[in-house]
Amino acid sequence: MKNKKYELIFDDSIVVANKVLYRIRALRDFETINGIVKVGTLGGYIETENNLSHLGCAWVGGNAHVVGNACVVGNARVGGNAHVVGNARVGGNAHVVGDARVGGNAHVVGNACVDGGRDIFAADSIGSRNDTTTFYKTADDGIGVTCGCFSGTIDEFAAAVEETHGDNKYGREYRAAIELAKLHILR
Repeated sequence: MKNKKYELIFDDSIVVANKVLYRIRALRDFETINGIVKVGTLGGYIETENNLSHLGCAWVGGNAHVVGNACVVGNARVGGNAHVVGNARVGGNAHVVGDARVGGNAHVVGNACVDGGRDIFAADSIGSRNDTTTFYKTADDGIGVTCGCFSGTIDEFAAAVEETHGDNKYGREYRAAIELAKLHILR
């Protein structure tokens, strides 16, 4: 790919869960949601270039790890000691830091601000799609939701569930997940 924004440093690697991860280094200057990454800046660790897009301003910093089919795209930032694993996707202007872990089929997007395990909740195999519904803390201390093609606030999701499913089985599953997410995420 022409105009890559980072390279893998093959002589700076770690092994996590039997997978070799390579530290990244910026090849050009670009602006992230947290500031400017300069040429030569060392980042976190990824398994392959499929884990971090060369497009946009996405970045993995600190000691963060992105492994497996997980990917960081758009303007998202993963840092600190965060782990993004499985089939998880972090995108938009999402910010995943601290000791946060995003895994499974979770999708964290928009203005998410995940800074630990209590800032994210994923309900697998629920609703009409029998898929993962991901709830996460947003930068304004609200709760965002991704579910299939839906991405918005928890209130918008509740309204969409009511309109689409009413009181059928799927509506009841989604409403139960909404209440559990509120208990889990809100302090």
